[in-house]
Amino acid sequence: MKKLLLVTAISFLGLAHVNAQEVKFGVKGGLNFASVTGAESSQLEPITAFHFGGMAEIFISEKFSLQPELMYSGQGFSDGGIIDLHYLNVPLMAKYYVAKRISLEAGPQIGFLLNAREGGENLKDHDNNVDLGVNFGLGYKLDNGLNFGMRYNLGLTDLSVTDNYSKATNKIKNGVFQFSIGYFF
Repeated sequence: MKKLLLVTAISFLGLAHVNAQEVKFGVKGGLNFASVTGAESSQLEPITAFHFGGMAEIFISEKFSLQPELMYSGQGFSDGGIIDLHYLNVPLMAKYYVAKRISLEAGPQIGFLLNAREGGENLKDHDNNVDLGVNFGLGYKLDNGLNFGMRYNLGLTDLSVTDNYSKATNKIKNGVFQFSIGYFF
């Protein structure tokens, strides 16, 4: 996993040299409304958690940019008890500015499971440690660097959170709505 993180970081730094007109760095954080999708998820309830981390925006043109991020993200669901999933997510968002301050964004994400718990029980041994997903969102950025975003992460990887869910015929996947406030320096 350390090698994959190193390759990802080097790739992001390499993107900054590819015809970038401008690169801005920033931080962001906010609320997650996390749940799971799949046929076995109808009895499961969403939970509220948070996310925070760093980002860079690499402008390719006036209307198009790439935004790599490194984010801690609390996710999970409730099945009567709360299943807490903690990820280090690495999204790469392509942003298209439909107006001066408003952007549409989409891109892939890889998440590395840091911890999984239900009550005091550690579930990490039961879980898939890598979560692939696709993000779709909308952003609004002020001239002073303050920015706001909302995003949906559609998980593509089976969670296999516990033996009860890993035996299901239709596996469960992450589904997370994120609302963020950030600042570009």
